[in-house]
Amino acid sequence: MVIKIFQEINDQEIWEGFLSKIDKKTFLQSWNWGEFQKKMGNKIWRMGIFKDDQLIALALVSKVEAKRGKFLLIQHGPLLIQNQNLKFKTLKILLAKLKEIAKKENCSFIRIAPLFERNKKNQELFWSLGFKEAPIHASAYEATLRLDLSPTEEQLLMGMRKTTRYLVRQALKNPDLLIIKTNQAKDIELFHQLSQEVARHQGFIPFSFEFVKNEFELFSRQNQALLFFGKYKEKIVASALIIFWSGIGFYHQAALDPNYHRLPIAYLLQWEAIREAKKRGCKFYDFWGYVDPKQNPDHPWAGPSLFKLGFGGKPHFYLKTQDLPLSFKYWPTYFFEKLRKIKRGL
Repeated sequence: MVIKIFQEINDQEIWEGFLSKIDKKTFLQSWNWGEFQKKMGNKIWRMGIFKDDQLIALALVSKVEAKRGKFLLIQHGPLLIQNQNLKFKTLKILLAKLKEIAKKENCSFIRIAPLFERNKKNQELFWSLGFKEAPIHASAYEATLRLDLSPTEEQLLMGMRKTTRYLVRQALKNPDLLIIKTNQAKDIELFHQLSQEVARHQGFIPFSFEFVKNEFELFSRQNQALLFFGKYKEKIVASALIIFWSGIGFYHQAALDPNYHRLPIAYLLQWEAIREAKKRGCKFYDFWGYVDPKQNPDHPWAGPSLFKLGFGGKPHFYLKTQDLPLSFKYWPTYFFEKLRKIKRGL
């Protein structure tokens, strides 16, 4: 058995074909996310690991140049064929290559947000390779809710929390509520405006217009993204950007005008996004980010997580984001992010 690494995979079909065989995955390792990173000015590497000339793992790696320092980032990767015996060896080979790149690119650390189940065995695997828990997550969730879309629509409704099901059905009967779907890039401005309003009201920094525009344009080009708008009496009061990729629908970004939070428009919009994912043949719907609202009632995500739970998804918990320090320059970043996490109440 020979395991070796090739630094670059340049064929989209090979990349996406491998990912189609992986169950636990998100679009943050997709080919188009790599294209998005390049469009945002980030350097990327599409790395494949082979066993006897068979692809067994891949990782989309990007170089982040932040004010606090340069580092290599893998979001929701690497993704491996499920073979526990090969996991350590595969990671060790990948890490050796990442260290070479980091040295060449003058990066002070490597950050990985893996989709490995959160358990002692996986944590010890990363510790054995020199990693430590990062002070903050890597713009990628560490837990989520996934909804199995194989049941019928009526069965999905019956699987909801009683209150959620009631609000969805009430919204469906309300002639003043309307959901619009669009794949037009010009509508990004409407989405961004509402996101900005919500961010000002709730006191957080939203994604930039460039970020949202580039993400939507790249994924919608291959029919992998839709914007959903919720209207109340001709006024847009809710919105969501949904990614449909590799058999999964992702509830990636959303906004609700706080002046209309008493309306069940968010429930109707979520239901229509779930229905669209099912129509497209998706196996799962990913609610994108979750904390247990009972264990973390004061967390900023507790309210949104309670809302998502009403639709019947199953929680999945993954390893916390992992950092591998490569130089003393890492530590100012560590303490800066630690302080920021405390201030945000995360």
